[in-house]
Amino acid sequence: MKLERRDIAKLQWYALLAVVAIAVAVAAGLWSSAGAAKARVGRDAAAASKTQIEQRLGQVRTEEQEIKMRTEQFQQMEQAGITGAEKRLDWTELLRDLQRQLRLPGMTYEFGPQLQLETSPAAGYAFHSSQLKIQLRLLHEEDLLNFIARLQREAKAMVLVRHCKLSRLPPGNPGDGAQLLAECTMEWVTLRRASGAKQP
Repeated sequence: MKLERRDIAKLQWYALLAVVAIAVAVAAGLWSSAGAAKARVGRDAAAASKTQIEQRLGQVRTEEQEIKMRTEQFQQMEQAGITGAEKRLDWTELLRDLQRQLRLPGMTYEFGPQLQLETSPAAGYAFHSSQLKIQLRLLHEEDLLNFIARLQREAKAMVLVRHCKLSRLPPGNPGDGAQLLAECTMEWVTLRRASGAKQP
């Protein structure tokens, strides 16, 4: 088959149209690919933003629960009389009352100076401790256990027993019937609002 000049001209137009069609298809493909990449970036950014918001929300909820828990603990301590300034007069009266009620033959004691243990600026309070060194003359071991149990239950402080030594008294003691000597070191812990702290 012989091609004439007229046929070649037609073929050129078809070839040109094919090239244009291919160029349009390539451009459409590139535009579609760029759009998909942009959509992926947008989706990833939205997911990251959502994760960040959820983390912040979780942190706020955790902090809210901690504040609520601290407030409840503080209120419980306040009701037990553990908060505020130390109440040494009440403490000494309690010691004497327990000696009398438990019929302990003898007792000597000494409170040390109050020391700050730890401060929680976020919670707005500070723990303080006063050391008590006490000697008790006892009829038997159970007297010491009863004394400590009553003390921890009734004292307007958190009473922590750090050390106790129990020894038998030598014969020939005064006629008070005491058989044992207990020497104990205790910490009387109170909770006080840090200066400038707001009411929880």
